[in-house]
This record gives sequence, structure tokens and C-alpha cells, in this order.
Amino acid sequence: MFAVLKTGGKQYRVQAGDTLRVEKLAADAGDTVQFNDVLMVGATIGTPMVEGAAVQAEVVDQIKGEKVIHFVKRRRKHSSKRTKGHRQQLTLLKITDILEKGSDKSGVKAAIGAGSVAGVAVAAAAAAKPAKKAAPKKDEAPKAEKKAAAPKAEKETEAPKKAAPKAAAGGADDLKRISGVGPALEKKLHGFGITTFAQIAAWSPEDITEFDDKLSFKGRIERDEWLKQAAQFEAEKE
Repeated sequence: MFAVLKTGGKQYRVQAGDTLRVEKLAADAGDTVQFNDVLMVGATIGTPMVEGAAVQAEVVDQIKGEKVIHFVKRRRKHSSKRTKGHRQQLTLLKITDILEKGSDKSGVKAAIGAGSVAGVAVAAAAAAKPAKKAAPKKDEAPKAEKKAAAPKAEKETEAPKKAAPKAAAGGADDLKRISGVGPALEKKLHGFGITTFAQIAAWSPEDITEFDDKLSFKGRIERDEWLKQAAQFEAEKE
């Protein structure tokens, strides 16, 4: 006995034992699916479907069709051409049974196209299932506690950072007199506690490197001779 089923916008004449390729279905290899859109069973013709009839099939594999080349060329002043390849996603099926009646009682999963709204919902539901997390091992808890305690111990043993030179008691100098120092940069220096020429003139090589990094100067302090300028302005005050 043969049947004519409809799936993926196409019609197929099948009988038990046939193997055919259809538009991709939302099913895995080994699943049994049922087509309920049957147009004809033997001599019975549907109007448009045969009521109660169904075709059952086993999913053999999810495959791709042959490559189709799509070539476009425009013959104009600014001509262009484009080549694209496409391989249609298909499902390989083996027809197992043709039911004239009793399709509603079979309990087999309905054949749903992967690109349909129902197929997308099935795929989304499968992806949304949370993965089971393994229970933590007994030895992991003490290790986690040790890791948490380690940073604290490191902080306690850290050497205290070098404090910035203290501001002079006589008040702040106009640091904008130094070449390249504007109001914004002067404000930053004040924020680091640098308010006088004497402080800058007393910078060590380590201080120069530190403030080069803090201010992102990349050697500007030495290039502009800040220490020399600061010493000169300090001497003028005396």
C-alpha cells in the first residue's frame, strides 16, 4: 500500500521500506516521527487530507543536499559580480508504516519542520534545559578557603607604599610657571600632594619614574627639565 504525504511544501509518494530526503525536521537520528498530512492512502483520496491517516518514519540522519551555485553579474558601467554557494539542510528518513486509521492513538512524535514556528520552539526548549552541575568534592571546600585566605595574607605582608613628599609650610607655589604645566595639570599635582617648587626639585629618579607613570608622561619630566626649572624658581624666591 502506498500513501502521498505532504511536508516542507512538497508532496511525496511513499510506501513502507522507502528511503527519502525531506526538508529538515526538528528531530534527532533514531527518532520515530509521524506525518499527519496525508493526501492519499491507496485508493482513498483526501479532501484535502485523509482523516485519521498517517505515515510513520524513522529518522536515519540529518544531512545536506548537493551544493547549488548562485552567480549574479550586472553589466553596467560599474559592473559587479557575486558567487554564492548553498547546501540545503535535509532529513534522511526510512518509511516504517502507513496507517489508514488510528493516527491519533499512536503517541509518536509529530514530524515538525525545523524552520517552522513549532520547530523553533522545540529547539529553544531543548537549548533552555539547564545542565546538571556536579556536586563539589569534599576536598574542594578547604582549598577554596585557603585561596580566600591567601590574598588577605599577601595584603598584610605588602610593604607600605612610598608616601608623596609633604607640602611645604610656606604655602603653595604657582606650578604653572614650569614649562608644560597648565591649570589642569597643576590640579593633578596638588591631588598628589605636590604644591611647591622645592618638592619637585627634590624628586629622586624613583620619584620621576613614579610621576611619569601616574601622569602618563612617558619621559616628559626629564625632557622638559622640570627639576632644573623648579630649582631655579625656588632660588628666585630666596
